[in-house]
Parts: sequence; structure tokens; C-alpha cells
Amino acid sequence: MLERNERERLKADLMLPWAMVGLIFAALAGNVIVCHALGEQWQQHLPEQQREWIRSIFYAVAIITFPVTNLIRNIMVRLNQTMPGDKLPKYRYLTTIIVSMVLMESVGMLGFTIFLLGDDFNSLYIFTGLAILGLFLYRPKPDEYLSIVDALANK
Repeated sequence: MLERNERERLKADLMLPWAMVGLIFAALAGNVIVCHALGEQWQQHLPEQQREWIRSIFYAVAIITFPVTNLIRNIMVRLNQTMPGDKLPKYRYLTTIIVSMVLMESVGMLGFTIFLLGDDFNSLYIFTGLAILGLFLYRPKPDEYLSIVDALANK
């Protein structure tokens, strides 16, 4: 069990990573709001067959993005534990979170793109929902961060 000072330090160290999650969540919400407000004006209305093909490619990319993000995240956490240097653990972990969140934002942008190409709101919601699921799955985790801190302290 962590002492009170350690919990407060942990909370402070993870504030930036959580702010990054909030920023990406706000960007995803902004995409949906923009599409509702201005989407009709910006849509290109590609032929249905072409949109179905692009949508299928986007779904495949989104599906592949999740395990790839997990793999990259695990590699980055391990590198954060073992790489030499004087970079503080919280900044090492922040880099890991930024990469994870940007990859999840890219899934949301696929929905935004397919919507702008003429698809309906359903596709936008599905891709945005997948991105939000990714934000939850790849959120900052105290155990990961503490493993980095412990590994660097034992060097």
C-alpha cells in the first residue's frame, strides 16, 4: 500500500498523461460537434460503392491499430524501464501515453474522414466510439508508471 506522500506524488506525476487523455477526448468530441454543425456543407458525397470500399479499408486499419498500439505501448514501457539517460520517469511515461493517444485519435479521424467523404453519422459514431474505447484501454496506469520508476531506481 502506498503512503499518502507517494500517492500524492503519483497523482501529480500522472497529471500530464491524464491531461493528454482529456485533450484527445475533447478533440474527438469536437469532431462530432463540427460534423453536426458544418458536416452537410463539407461532405463530398462520393459514390456509394467507392465509400463502401474506403469504409472497409478504414475498418481494417482501425482493427489493426488496436493490437499494434498495445504492442508499441508494451515496447515503450519496457524501453522506458531499461534505456539509459537522465530523463525523468514521468516524462518517459508521458511519451508512451502521447503515442498511444495519437494512435487512438487516428482511429477517430478515420470516422471524421469517411463522414466528410459522404458517409452517414453512423460511421462517424462507430469510429469515434472505437477511439474512446482505445482511450479507456490505453489510459495512464499507475502500475505501469510505478514499474518504470522502480526499474530506474534500481539501476
